[in-house]
Amino acid sequence: MAGTIQSLILTPPSAFNTPFPRRKTCFFARSLRFNPPSRSISTLIRYCKPSDEIHGSDLANGLNWTKPLINFTSNNFLPLALTSGVAFGIANPTLGCLADKYHLSKFSTFGIFVVSGLTLRSDAIGAAAKAWPVGLFGLCSILLFTPYFSRLILLIPLQPQEFVTGLAIFTCMPTTLSSGVALTQLAGGNTAIALAMTVVSNMLGILIIPFSISKFIADGVGVHVPTTELLRSLLLTLLLPLILGKVLRESFRGLANFVDHNRKLFSKISAVFLSLVPWMQVSRSRSLLLMVKPAAFIVAIGMGTLLHLILLAFNTLAIRSLAAISGGDKSIFAEKENAIATLLVASQKTLPVMVAVVEQLGGAFGESGLLVLPCVAAHLIQIILDSFLVNFWLRRDLSSNTAKVA
Repeated sequence: MAGTIQSLILTPPSAFNTPFPRRKTCFFARSLRFNPPSRSISTLIRYCKPSDEIHGSDLANGLNWTKPLINFTSNNFLPLALTSGVAFGIANPTLGCLADKYHLSKFSTFGIFVVSGLTLRSDAIGAAAKAWPVGLFGLCSILLFTPYFSRLILLIPLQPQEFVTGLAIFTCMPTTLSSGVALTQLAGGNTAIALAMTVVSNMLGILIIPFSISKFIADGVGVHVPTTELLRSLLLTLLLPLILGKVLRESFRGLANFVDHNRKLFSKISAVFLSLVPWMQVSRSRSLLLMVKPAAFIVAIGMGTLLHLILLAFNTLAIRSLAAISGGDKSIFAEKENAIATLLVASQKTLPVMVAVVEQLGGAFGESGLLVLPCVAAHLIQIILDSFLVNFWLRRDLSSNTAKVA
């Protein structure tokens, strides 16, 4: 209702009272109108909400549905940015081809790693020294062991061949720049060792990736990779901006504080930079992508899912084996925090470095858009699967704590 109805009857002195009070009351109740002044004074006061308040309430109710949408967008900005970039590239490739013509991808890649350097905190790395055997295994798993699975991927018969080759290249990459550490922190793992593995694997990966691709990928597809040129290019496009961002962070304490207090903002900026690259590559390769059968792309997504599950299984088995031979339950590998950090970080592969590598290969392994597209899906899949895994761990711990209290 618009408002409430209130009636106020003012009764005058007895000289004006009517000898028929019951009639007056019933008459007022029926008609809600004023009686003659000689008999009584009745006033109807109606209180209504102001119209602007009504409209403001309706507007607030209308905007309530936007809050969950804004929260969802904020929490899933990276996958939404990547999928939007791919969708825009397929829907209208003109602008993406124009951006590619003027080499915008090089600037976006440079921006990604400048932001990575700005957000790279080194204070926690020293705290990882106590768990150095765990970190050493994680680095070996990321850079030496898991790239061997690229040989298995190359055995899968799938057309176009770029889907297979792209996932094989993806297997040779270092760990993710942020999601592995974020999920480790959420799961209650050793964030310090996770951060250390992330930093060192990405620094060393720039030096090792050219040799890994040459050994595991190029021989399998009969392509020669100019290792020296690729190494030099990666140093300029990845390591240099990473160092630049880190130097800026350490040189200006105010900048470091600003970045630390706005990490979500810089994460979104990095996601926008990252989404520009597949947008341009998909735009450039749109005609070829439209020729790909949907079934082939579904198979490629399945391959990316299977790859991540294999890496999770491999690292789980390796961690348990190392714990068994180095002291059992008292082993540093058996500590829950260390195991969580190693499993999550060592099982993920980074998309930005893979995109930068494909850019520098110059089409040696096929069309860039076809190489990158299944890796975008694989990158999103690994984050989704690990999010479910972390949620499972948290629920299990909650149930365990509840049972202990009971």
